[in-house]
Amino acid sequence: MKKSKITANTVSSLYSAENERLMKTASKEVFDTWNVFGTGDENTAYARYFTGNSYLRPLSDPASGLSAANVTFAPGCRNNWHIHHAATGGGQMLICTVGEGWYCEDGKAPVSLTAGSVVTIPANVRHWHGAKKDSWFSHIAIEIPGTECHTEWCDPVSDEEYDKL
Repeated sequence: MKKSKITANTVSSLYSAENERLMKTASKEVFDTWNVFGTGDENTAYARYFTGNSYLRPLSDPASGLSAANVTFAPGCRNNWHIHHAATGGGQMLICTVGEGWYCEDGKAPVSLTAGSVVTIPANVRHWHGAKKDSWFSHIAIEIPGTECHTEWCDPVSDEEYDKL
């Protein structure tokens, strides 16, 4: 019997296949099987700051000093421009877990996000993030501790601006 030989190319091919599985998905049923933290509940508390449907599953108790949540965006959903203000420290980290999305800082080109992407957003930077038009998307959002932290919600990302992506 001939034994299979595993090479770096084999591992790379397997990894690429796994990445493809975790990337773009328009099917909610398929997406749910890969979304290890779960979709969560409809994000009604913050719905006015989103275009489209979003879902929230808290992963920590903010009273512990660290706020972490899995945020899921339906295809085309994005949050408004916003700023995580802080006198010291603060900001936000996004750890992308499944699907495809966008992150954009004011004045910079949008960045494509896929499973495994990590975005560190300094305090006081105007930005937005959300799903691509044709893919469900989830990321873990971690609020970085700091002093005098608060979020300022700004204007929505216009359909015209989003449709150019």
